[in-house]
Amino acid sequence: MARTNIALGAIVFVAWLVLGGDRALQAVADHWQVSLTMVFGSLVGGGTSEGGGAIAFPVMTKVLAVPAPDARLFTFAIQSVGMGAATITIVRNRVPLEWKAIRNGGPWAVLGVVVSSLALAPRLDGPTVRLLFTAILVSMGLALLISRRFAPGRRDRLGLLGPAEHAALFGAGLVGGLLSGVAGVGENTIMFAMLVLGFRVSERLVTPTTVVLLTLVSWAGFATHLVLMRDFAGPVVDMWLAAVPIVAIGAPTGALICTRMSRDTIVRVLYVLISAEFVSTLLLVPMTGTRATLFGLAITLFSVLCVWLATHPRYRVPKAEGAGTTP
Repeated sequence: MARTNIALGAIVFVAWLVLGGDRALQAVADHWQVSLTMVFGSLVGGGTSEGGGAIAFPVMTKVLAVPAPDARLFTFAIQSVGMGAATITIVRNRVPLEWKAIRNGGPWAVLGVVVSSLALAPRLDGPTVRLLFTAILVSMGLALLISRRFAPGRRDRLGLLGPAEHAALFGAGLVGGLLSGVAGVGENTIMFAMLVLGFRVSERLVTPTTVVLLTLVSWAGFATHLVLMRDFAGPVVDMWLAAVPIVAIGAPTGALICTRMSRDTIVRVLYVLISAEFVSTLLLVPMTGTRATLFGLAITLFSVLCVWLATHPRYRVPKAEGAGTTP
């Protein structure tokens, strides 16, 4: 896997230097903060279910004062490179994936992100988007705590899928795609919650699966902006150029690290990321009365849904089975 990472990084770096030329080098000098952000963002994107945008979007909108539409477009553009490289690394090295989730949820996720990018995202302001996304992450963190207490067993794979399971994966794909269209990420979070909390599949299998799904969503979202909206221009391009060589190495490296981490380690990393997102939102996002009410309602709604998934008995793993499949 290390050789694949080196080869991918070298190819992308040479293409970046040859095609970008002086503009690419100047972009790094002008937007070094973005490059530094994506050192961490690319590792998170390749190695967890959060996606690089979970670091890039909040830092750019909360710290660097980048307008939310530009930050969202940057997220799609840079994840197309970084997550794409991570996906190539995962597939090339035959990392186990849950292909049923990808086949069933992927097409609906692509549809959702295209529709959301065109029709939904332009109608939502940046603070509202960040609050909704934070609410979903916090809810998933709470549900993970509950599921590990009351339903700790995990399976190595999804079982046979009936109509209800197909519908659940379709729905998770569509909802995740719609969320990704407004925040740049979200498909990975929604599908992670469905597979881990609902179907009790191991986090070690689900994490690379969500990386592949977010790659498909990022490609579709970026293509929508390039071909249909035609707004990939100006400062966003320079910020993208500043981050391309970073993520081409960082995201595949994150994917490599993920394959070496235990289930417990992956969950602890998620707890840290979710806590940082929650605290930074409270400190940096303007909180009006209406937004505070929306934030509280969203956390309550998503928490109830996630807890219901985590405690529903239908897919509970028997102790004997769970003991043999938990990494």
